[in-house]
Amino acid sequence: MAKTKLYIARHGKTMFNTIGRAQGWSDSPLTEAGERGIHELGIGLREAGIQFQQAVSSDSGRTIQTMGIVLEELGLAGKIPYRYDKRIREWCFGSFDGAYDGELFLGVLPRVFRVDDFHHLSLMELAEGIVEVDTAGWAESWETLRDRILDGFTAIAKDVESQGGGNAIVVSHGMTISTLIYLIDPKAFKELVLDNGSVTVIEYEDGQFKLEAVGDLSYRQVGAQLLEGNHD
Repeated sequence: MAKTKLYIARHGKTMFNTIGRAQGWSDSPLTEAGERGIHELGIGLREAGIQFQQAVSSDSGRTIQTMGIVLEELGLAGKIPYRYDKRIREWCFGSFDGAYDGELFLGVLPRVFRVDDFHHLSLMELAEGIVEVDTAGWAESWETLRDRILDGFTAIAKDVESQGGGNAIVVSHGMTISTLIYLIDPKAFKELVLDNGSVTVIEYEDGQFKLEAVGDLSYRQVGAQLLEGNHD
């Protein structure tokens, strides 16, 4: 049986990413620059010669749009199984979904916890803080977030494994991927930056996840060089 690996990409840069809005379960499309970044990613993955057995994204428009571009560049559109899994959606920010990042992360949450910088907060504190300030009652507790995210990625890995192993291309979200990384290895979460179009590679064996790469931008960089070359 082949090793089971998930290549988990963060979706391309969107309108909300660009203007600094908390996206969560709300959505906005990729910008032109965001689409280009994902073409770079797809080209880089193709150049690396990685064979993918299946594809999974969250059910959000921005991850579906991202996956479409990646599969197109890989020449795999309609050729490998592709499904959505709502368990690997972004965190829900409740009544702050769609609000400016600054309002939630630089204003409300630091006031709740009496800290100068929200980066000092743990993921658990962030989650519980969002629940506390959410007037709509939609935000998820840390326990709910942790369980759904781990369940979602575990189900994907088990499905690949049950088909004989191999690689899955997965498109998810910044906070969701960060949460998975933290649950696998809290040390790897320190100083974590997950850019749009970055790839986190996770191996799954004997019911356990192991981090192989975190926030890798090398595929995009290779793709960007090739795209530039084509335009010269």
